[in-house]
Amino acid sequence: MKSKTIRTRYLPASSAMAALAVTIASTSSALAGPVEDLHQLYDQAWERTLREDPTFASSLGDRRYNTLWPDSSLAAIERSHADDVALLKEVDALDASALPPAERINYDIFKRQYAQRVEGYRFRGFLMPIDQRGGIQTLDELTESLRFATVQDYEDWIARLDSIGPFVDQTIQLMRTGMKEHRVQPHIVMERVPGQIAAQVVSSPADSPFYAPFRSFADDISAADRERLSQAAQTAISRSVIPAYKRFGEFFNREYLPACRESIGAWDMPEGEDWYRFLVRRYTTLDLTPDQVHEIGLKEVERIRGEMQKIIEQVGFQGSFQDFLQFLRTDPQFYYTDPKALLEGYMATAKRIDPELVKLFGRLPRTPYGVRAIPDKIAPDTTTAYYSQPAADGSRAGYYYVNLYKPETRPKYEMEVLSVHESVPGHHLQIALAQELGDLPEFRRYDGFTAFVEGWGLYSESLGDELGLYKDPYSKFGQLTYEMWRAVRLVVDTGMHSKQWTRDQAIEFFKSNAAKTEVDIVNEIDRYIAWPGQALAYKIGELKIKELRARAQERLGDRFDVRSFHDTVLGSGAVPLDVLEENVDAWIAAAGR
Repeated sequence: MKSKTIRTRYLPASSAMAALAVTIASTSSALAGPVEDLHQLYDQAWERTLREDPTFASSLGDRRYNTLWPDSSLAAIERSHADDVALLKEVDALDASALPPAERINYDIFKRQYAQRVEGYRFRGFLMPIDQRGGIQTLDELTESLRFATVQDYEDWIARLDSIGPFVDQTIQLMRTGMKEHRVQPHIVMERVPGQIAAQVVSSPADSPFYAPFRSFADDISAADRERLSQAAQTAISRSVIPAYKRFGEFFNREYLPACRESIGAWDMPEGEDWYRFLVRRYTTLDLTPDQVHEIGLKEVERIRGEMQKIIEQVGFQGSFQDFLQFLRTDPQFYYTDPKALLEGYMATAKRIDPELVKLFGRLPRTPYGVRAIPDKIAPDTTTAYYSQPAADGSRAGYYYVNLYKPETRPKYEMEVLSVHESVPGHHLQIALAQELGDLPEFRRYDGFTAFVEGWGLYSESLGDELGLYKDPYSKFGQLTYEMWRAVRLVVDTGMHSKQWTRDQAIEFFKSNAAKTEVDIVNEIDRYIAWPGQALAYKIGELKIKELRARAQERLGDRFDVRSFHDTVLGSGAVPLDVLEENVDAWIAAAGR
């Protein structure tokens, strides 16, 4: 999956333009007319996003808001929506007909983003600000994205801790309003949250997850400052953090969890069918219906199943398809027993890929990446891995986070394909390159469309053969398992949220078609329940990129250059799939001359 971020606002993921925003040397002064007007709008919108999402700004290097949490009051959300409506009117009023091609892409994407924000507001998803995978109960994870190098950095964090109470209380009010409007998460997924809240209510402030930065200071911090800052942090945690989470835990357990719905599908929400159709369009960036996506998924499941059967025959397994899946899930040869050995295995796999990239890419990112373990407190409730993008100011590398919980359930045959997706040539390569595209406006460099970002990640998995991976047939089966996993998503996500499938139906469909372990399958299904539509983006994006590569190879023949193709796909940052198609078609036309 894409970058794990603390998402505390109602803004769509594709609109979270969080990144470095120290004084930006705008190029708009050198531009004229509508282009200059547009760049001014981009800069204004950028600054507003950073003000409204200070945790995003902080996590990617902008220290101006380091003492602040978002204002998540209903009044602030309504003001932000009114600002979106006004901005969209300004964009519509501009004459875009004479814009040069690159600027027209900027304009179209900017307009699309704000049009979707305005359209999506009526579904009031901001009334469900947490789920089992994150929210205010996991705010301490922000420390992993912050820079603690100066006394001021530590003092800013202490100030933030002392002001956490109002933010928690605003979230409670949002959730209470959601209860009144029947906009609540399903009970089955929210059952996982009480333990996450309880982890914040510690008996000693030094045991708080929020205290992590004070357990290991930067070298330049003096002994006297270390003592002073440590005491101040413990005071803030005792005075503000622990009481806030006690209030939140009491509210959640006594009021919210009993009010959560027994149904699991978006269809059972106010305007639920319309909401899900909107989410399908938003996440795929294409004009697809839930029924169309469901059928695409069924066809892909059938195709991949045939490829899997070939591997089963190759290894000489005697038994049914289900017997083979059970063999993969249970045979000890496929699993580590030690979390440390599992982490070392992931590190070795990731670094084995790096030197092969020049075969397929003309341009590689300058920013490095590392491999880290997912924090223990959330590992049981989250998926196999995720990626955290670099700081925009270059102060932090990208990180590939891997789940070490129950290593005996983490198959070795998935490690190559998972590493390709989350690190390189998947998320790190794509996201780091986008951040380094200095000729694009900030909202283009640091923003993203899930269908592109996750579609690229899944497409990258198919490049493993060209990178010298999947030589072991079980590892190749692992790659097919991951592709099947994303095809299954198309079926079960639309099944639960549009066709009223039960959770058990979705789990059984998944288990019958993929070799992933039951722990992973259940966590995945619960993720789809909590995030309607998001999981559709992967396979739809991958299919589009593969379609465009096949088109280019057919039209260009011997003139097809895979490095140039990949550089073209990645060269404009994350874009909607229809824009990507226009870019690739233009490249094909130019290369064919």
